[in-house]
Amino acid sequence: MSEALKLSMIEKGYNLGQPGEVSVLKGANIEIERGEVVALVAPSGAGKSTLLHIAGLLDTPTSGTVTIGGEDVTKLSDRKRTALRRSKVGFIYQFHHLLPEFSALENIVLPQLANGTAHGVARERAMELLTRVGVDHRADHRPAELSGGEQQRVAFCRALANAPEVLLADEPTGNLDPETSDRVFEALMELVRDTGLSALIATHNIALAHRMDRVLRLDGGIIAPVV
Repeated sequence: MSEALKLSMIEKGYNLGQPGEVSVLKGANIEIERGEVVALVAPSGAGKSTLLHIAGLLDTPTSGTVTIGGEDVTKLSDRKRTALRRSKVGFIYQFHHLLPEFSALENIVLPQLANGTAHGVARERAMELLTRVGVDHRADHRPAELSGGEQQRVAFCRALANAPEVLLADEPTGNLDPETSDRVFEALMELVRDTGLSALIATHNIALAHRMDRVLRLDGGIIAPVV
């Protein structure tokens, strides 16, 4: 297997050299193989969102390197980072962040159009993804007309719309009740496995974490495996 995502000696600090300097990440290392699903658990304030943002090229580390698909992407220009993020990285957040004025289907079509996909192809891809997570019958409904579980399933589909190589998820079921959370997590895992994605999924839910391939813990600014 080859690496899909590698973070090497990632350090991140704020107000460097100033009073009140804060060091969040202190040499964090993560390697995720292609097709591997890895859980990331961390106490509140440990920096998991910062780590995910760095992994997904939404933020830059103070030092260290980020490698995606074997390419060191740490020092790419903003334009190249945006293009790479759009085509190779998918994001899922705790809140769905769907565009309220558009239907479920349109929310999945739009990022594909932004990436240069033809409209007909984008619609076909969107319906295929909605069918996989069991909400194709809700394709024409706007987010406010969907349940919390349905909203998050649509968000999963949007994250996978451009067929990324790496999926990053920050508490993807954190806003759902336990029963809905379990069902939605199963839908996410099936989607990830079916598409062969590599994924780094941050969660507070230890039971869900242990259903993934590996569990890592971020604490004190460093990464350690959970046995």
